[in-house]
Parts: sequence; C-alpha cells; structure tokens
Amino acid sequence: MVAPRVLVLRAPGTNCDEETAFAFEQAGAVAERVHVNRLMENPALRDRYQIFCLPGGFSYGDDVAAGRILASRLQQHLSDWVDAFVHGDGDRLVLGICNGMQVLMRLGVLTADVHDDADANPDVPATLTWNDHGRFEDRWVHLAVDETPCVFLKDIQHMYLPMAHAEGKFVAADDDVLQALKQQGRLAIRYCQDEQNMIVDSPLPFPANPNGSDANVAGVCDRTGRVFGLMPHPERHLDPTHHPSWTRREQQPDEGDGMKMFRNAVDWFK
Repeated sequence: MVAPRVLVLRAPGTNCDEETAFAFEQAGAVAERVHVNRLMENPALRDRYQIFCLPGGFSYGDDVAAGRILASRLQQHLSDWVDAFVHGDGDRLVLGICNGMQVLMRLGVLTADVHDDADANPDVPATLTWNDHGRFEDRWVHLAVDETPCVFLKDIQHMYLPMAHAEGKFVAADDDVLQALKQQGRLAIRYCQDEQNMIVDSPLPFPANPNGSDANVAGVCDRTGRVFGLMPHPERHLDPTHHPSWTRREQQPDEGDGMKMFRNAVDWFK
C-alpha cells in the first residue's frame, strides 16, 4: 500500500503540529507541516494529500473566539480546498484536534445537514463555547466511544487522553438537533466517569465532564464519519510512558490510547 500523505496545517499560534505529524508518521503515513499562507499561495497543493489535519494550539492567539480567525481565512480564501476534502469524492479524511475542532465547528462542517429537510436545519446547529467555570482547564479525561460511523474511532471503546482548552463546551441549538446528531452516530466520543465506558446523556459533574458539554460530548463527526473533530489530544498519548501513572500500572500496553486513532486513519486507505 502506498502510504497516505497527510497535510498538518500550521498557522500563527499553532503548537501541536510536530507531535501530530509524528503520530501520523508512526502510524505509517507521510506527514508534512504546511503553513496556511503557503496553501493560499498554491491551493493546488490539495492534490498531494489524502488526509487534512488541523492540530491543536491557539491559532492567531484565539482572538475574537477560539479558531475563529483561521476558520475565516479558510472560508474566505480556501473554501474550495476545504470542500474538496469534506465533500469531494469521499476518498479523503479530515481531522481536527482541540483548536482544530474549534476551527471545523466555526466552518460548520461537523454539524451540517443535521436534518434531512434542508429548511429545518438551523443556521448554527451547534457551537463550542466557554467552559462552564470560565477558565482554561488542563487535565486527563476518560472517554467512551458511542456507536458511530467515525473512521478514526473504529474498534475503539475507551480512551484516556489529556485535554487543554478554555472554549470546549459543546452546545446544540436545541434538543432536536442534539437528538438528531445522536441518532446519526455523530456524537462520536463522550466524556465518561471511568474505564467502564458508561455513556449518559445528562451532563456529568466536573471534572468528569471538564467543560459542561451537552450530553458530555467530547468529539463530533459528519454524516460520513470521514470528518472528525475532538477536543482531547490523542497525539499526547502515543506511548505508554505518556500516561500520568505509567510507573504504577500493573500491565503496560504496547502503545498509548491515542495511537489507534492515527492507525485507523492510515488503515482506512487499505
């Protein structure tokens, strides 16, 4: 199999691009870190890549709102480029991690077409807003994977990953939107209490749900499962030694919980 090529987008303030590129390379892909200005100069670069990844960080200082400025630049200057990955021929993947999910949410690609009736879709089906306690939160969280078509989460039931954000609370426009997303398997990954993977729709108390997200949502995918955004950082738990209690674990796994996500992306092209 020819290794899929990954474009890891860089922008002023991005700080997780190297780790994310490394994760894809460990999974067998060829990853390149490309600055958004280079894409604007040469949009034809899209033909080189099969995976488009928006990594974490604080693009453009998160001025105005987290991910807003980068999303605006993509929308104004590279909308055809983004559309080719999101819709295209269905042969490409898109991943947004933390700030990357914030960008994808601002672009509207994760929660678009919630209802089959186009007239019934609200202008903003869902958004990400400030954590309930109104501050930046940095901690490890338990995550349960719901029934979902998400390519990145295939054969994953539970993950323990670090999160670090101030604007990560997922809020749906109304309960109809939330229920539709759930029925379509698009509320792909949820915060949970522990390794038991119990998924509940009522918001869990802090710190199990670190931001107060509706239905404990930590990540969302589009209808196809090819476009996925999550707030926790899988690239920060690739090796067992990344686990905060790795020296005290009775059994050491072969790899960290986040690694499977990147392997799934590469294996999808087989």
